[in-house]
Amino acid sequence: MELKVTRWKRYGHDRLYANLPDGTAVGWADVRAGDITVLVAEYRDDVIAVLTHHLRDSPEPVLPQEAPDEARPMLAPLTPADDLSINRPGESLRDLLAESGPGVIERVVSLLLRRPTEWDSWRKGLAGERRVGAELDRLARRGWRVLHSIPLANNVDVDHLLIGPGGVFSINTKHHHNKAVWVGDDAVKVDHGKPAPYARKSRAEAKRVVRVLEHYCDFPVPVEPVLVFVGVTDLKVVATQLDVRVYQERQVSALAPLSGMLTAEQVEQVYSVARHRQAWSKA
Repeated sequence: MELKVTRWKRYGHDRLYANLPDGTAVGWADVRAGDITVLVAEYRDDVIAVLTHHLRDSPEPVLPQEAPDEARPMLAPLTPADDLSINRPGESLRDLLAESGPGVIERVVSLLLRRPTEWDSWRKGLAGERRVGAELDRLARRGWRVLHSIPLANNVDVDHLLIGPGGVFSINTKHHHNKAVWVGDDAVKVDHGKPAPYARKSRAEAKRVVRVLEHYCDFPVPVEPVLVFVGVTDLKVVATQLDVRVYQERQVSALAPLSGMLTAEQVEQVYSVARHRQAWSKA
């Protein structure tokens, strides 16, 4: 395995990182102290060999980067612990159920009493995110990158993020099994119920995504909000000025042919930022 070594200087640190071809860091060395830290045991020998070689051949400090490069914030090299590309659809809900979900007795009692619980909503949401995630993953063959369950501050997350030649799409999944959904400019009604602020929240989420991505990218990043309804019997969009895309789960393939917004290089740059957990830590 050939590892690529990059130098990273920030916040008083001076490090050499050993990276896999996809950019994942598997080890690093402290240039000043000469200490080597292996992040992935599988690559231990390769990490030690390549970093020892670079420490020996590059003992002098690297000259500071020019001001324009320093002005743009930089993320630390990606480590396995910070790589969001391994997240499965519904990862946050899955963790929530595992940590706070009901025990066997609680599940039996709720079932016998036919009493709806918050856990039912979580399970339904998880099922919806899985179905939409499966549809989005099919777009990878068309040059799109997909991330799932991106954690933001305040214990919320972006259900899915789709990145490709047609731009970036912040996707919010809503599972309303056997329900009819009506979508207006700002309000969404499920089975003629009370208006829900789905569209407004989707727009706000997209703006948060823009702020994060453009903070680290040196070009404008177009982000569109998307609402995907899962399991509905009818979806009626009557909005006249709606700036949120609305689909049923099988319709997200309509995004595949979109192009002209990001180059292939920009797609990879945006993806490298979006998959890094630390980029979203204060979003």
